[in-house]
Amino acid sequence: MGVMDDLDRRLLSALRGNGREPVAALARRLDVSRATVNSRLDRLVASGTIVGFSVRVRDETDPLSIRAISLLEVEGRATDKVIRALKGLPEIRALHTTNGAWDLVAELAMADLAAFDQVLGRIRSIEGIVNSESSLLLSSVLR
Repeated sequence: MGVMDDLDRRLLSALRGNGREPVAALARRLDVSRATVNSRLDRLVASGTIVGFSVRVRDETDPLSIRAISLLEVEGRATDKVIRALKGLPEIRALHTTNGAWDLVAELAMADLAAFDQVLGRIRSIEGIVNSESSLLLSSVLR
């Protein structure tokens, strides 16, 4: 996709708030026609900017109630191999590369603390991971 303009950014922001908002309501909110919203959505999906629509579940009702962030240090050139291994763990909800002391940041979700302990053990046993630091997420003040 080419450069996004202000309307594209406002549309994406509205969809982040409510991905199921009807096109007519989006058009009213953005002060454009429904046809404009439809064409922008089609273009954003076709270009790969929007990769899907999903459901967000309220934290306290989510059965995977233990959430955590793991910061991972990877040895030398093992990053691609480590990423492939981490992608195989269903408890990993998101995985990010980063700079600084940590090479990867993994967002985790598990049913309970025992599962959290098991996941940490599996992560730490992946060849190429040389150090990790994990923190439980207690509450979300902004999502």
